[in-house]
Amino acid sequence: MKRVAVLGSTGSIGTNTLCVLEGLRDRFELFGLATGRKWQELAEQSRTFSPRVAVLADAALSRSIPANSFPASTELRFGAEEVTRLASHPDVDVVVAAIVGAAGLESTWAAVEAGKLIALANKETLVVAGQPVTELARRTGAKLLPVDSEHSAIFQALASSGDGVPQAPPFGDSTARRPSSVKRIVLTSSGGPCRGWSRSQLESVTPQTALCHPTWKMGPKITVDSATLMNKALEVIEARWLFDLEASQIEVVVHPQSVVHSLVEFVDGSCIAQLSPPDMKLPIQYALTWPDRCECPGPKMDWTRASTLTFEVPDRELFPALDLGFEVARRGGSCGAVLNAANEVAVDRFLNGTLSFTDIPRVSRSVLDAHDFDPAPGLTDLIRLDAWARQEASRWKSSHSI
Repeated sequence: MKRVAVLGSTGSIGTNTLCVLEGLRDRFELFGLATGRKWQELAEQSRTFSPRVAVLADAALSRSIPANSFPASTELRFGAEEVTRLASHPDVDVVVAAIVGAAGLESTWAAVEAGKLIALANKETLVVAGQPVTELARRTGAKLLPVDSEHSAIFQALASSGDGVPQAPPFGDSTARRPSSVKRIVLTSSGGPCRGWSRSQLESVTPQTALCHPTWKMGPKITVDSATLMNKALEVIEARWLFDLEASQIEVVVHPQSVVHSLVEFVDGSCIAQLSPPDMKLPIQYALTWPDRCECPGPKMDWTRASTLTFEVPDRELFPALDLGFEVARRGGSCGAVLNAANEVAVDRFLNGTLSFTDIPRVSRSVLDAHDFDPAPGLTDLIRLDAWARQEASRWKSSHSI
């Protein structure tokens, strides 16, 4: 039995993880849950799964939760530091890192430092701190297994390289290495709700429109990122570090059906892709059970139904966020922390009505260009730069009307 901690348990990835764990009770024990403020949902999850520990990152809630809301078998803790403690707890074997945004960095770092097996859904960890996190994983023996459907697809395809040597990830494995048999990887993008729109249409996109994703059901931040293609930009950066690739070995294509989750092209010209319906349960389960496979609660492909799979080149002029991702993947250093922080603030301002949709990549570009580049920042430097970029993005003013 492996003991699991789910960080971000009330979000989309967290709830899907619990669905997967429901069917794997003979293999996994849920040790702990953590979320930000959603104490009612956390209490319900605790009553269902009886974890030893439940954590609310918002310490102010400690004074307002009614008595007996949580089962007696679950210890309720408060504060961000308790999330970090859970991630590094000696009784935890597997950490599902599903806290959205840079807020998940410190707890994921703690899990890496403690040498855990980490099912990584928090892509921002590698966007912000790709080089130091992967170097730390190699030192501690931590294993980073991707939960993003695109990176899980790449990971699964890499297993077909045929040379008998495990490919990265997982970092921490002494045999993991740069995938020399790989020519390039291709990340697929649904194109989001604004695929095919004109420039004038994009200027008038509302939060309601941006949040209507055609194939995936996700939280608001990642859904807006999908609409701007910033999510794919962040995935480019994540893939660069997760698979030890050069930015020039990564490409993006638009695939509206979201069935081909990504593919690998090998040096002999063979291309291997991973296909499944657009649902997160399969990549979550594979990260948990790797290298084994077992029955999954997610939907299955129905090959008896007629269907068409299409692929398009993304319009980088209308969706400039994608170029930002490739630039940051090439430059590395402090760029990821700055881009991620600026984008998080810009998305929040868009959702709050103080920034237009097309201003999101403009803010990100402006703040990225203005920062003092550091080629080898430490964790303290990255936290400082994150705060600086958020401040800059918060006071950025558009020359366009909103």
